[in-house]
Amino acid sequence: MSKTVSTPKTITFGIPCYNSSAYMDHCIESILEGTGYAEDVEIVIVDDGSVKDDTAAKADAWAERHPTIIKAIHQENGGHGAAVMKAVANASGVYFKNVDSDDWVDAEAVRALLEKLRYFIGLGEHVDLVITNYVYEHVEDDTRNVVDYRHVLPVDKVFTWNNIGHFMMWQYLLMHALTYRVDVLRECGLEMPPHTFYVDNIYAYVPFPKCRSIYYLDVDVYRYFIGREDQSVNDKVLTSRVDHYWRVARVMMHAYHVYDDIDSAKLRSYMMNYFTIIMAICSVFSKKSDRPDAMDELQRLWDELRAYDRRMYRRARHGVVGLATNLPGTVGKALTLAGYRAAQKLVKFN
Repeated sequence: MSKTVSTPKTITFGIPCYNSSAYMDHCIESILEGTGYAEDVEIVIVDDGSVKDDTAAKADAWAERHPTIIKAIHQENGGHGAAVMKAVANASGVYFKNVDSDDWVDAEAVRALLEKLRYFIGLGEHVDLVITNYVYEHVEDDTRNVVDYRHVLPVDKVFTWNNIGHFMMWQYLLMHALTYRVDVLRECGLEMPPHTFYVDNIYAYVPFPKCRSIYYLDVDVYRYFIGREDQSVNDKVLTSRVDHYWRVARVMMHAYHVYDDIDSAKLRSYMMNYFTIIMAICSVFSKKSDRPDAMDELQRLWDELRAYDRRMYRRARHGVVGLATNLPGTVGKALTLAGYRAAQKLVKFN
């Protein structure tokens, strides 16, 4: 009697779902159709305790229709980070890419990504991180904004952090751009706090020093939907959840003493700049917040950073970005918020 040998999985796509019934099908279909229903592709749908719709039933139905490709995992609600980590824990692929349930992938681009990953596996050269482009899809005005790295990263070659160029402020490596080797995610000590939004910043920060080999594939894989009123990056929603950003900043802060722990000077600079932006976001949205304790909590965050690492504090607080987002007094607050609105219009990040 012959045994059925399962196909080794090249990549696992994790899809965190929380009350996602209205849009999760489009996400799943885009991956299946883009990869041609390939047996070396895996999709792990994580139902994060959905109770308001039929997300759980839909996840099970997808797994029943495609049992060799799709897994449905159910857990008590733990938030986006917990759902991502559950997908990582259940991944069978050599590589892992997260795709949020209201987003999708481009068929031609994801096919190119899959072929490149197969090529690396075939060579026995397991690149730690593959970077691809992503596209902001703005529903309110039907416009698109492509974020690419062709003038920052070497194209079509394996490289290290020592080979990267200078990233513009709107060009940072967000979760949407990243396909990690799954073992990197499991071995780097990545932890994302439960019931916390904006943990994708941790995902795009903590694993980086463990990525020794990198490849940039210049294709627009990820389509990032922006426009729902309840979306976490909506300005009003983000302001109401400023405490989540404080939490994320603390995790990033304590992950590394950047100037002591990071060997590559270019990666050190990138990570310090990115952390500075996170602290700036904390400053801006603390000023926008109606919470009576917001500015006291912001000061506590800065004090904690100064006590943890004075050099990181000086760079984040007294560099150009830190000074611009922490101007004192009523006039300073007005100038900071005006600068934020100008950046928001220019970059269209939410």
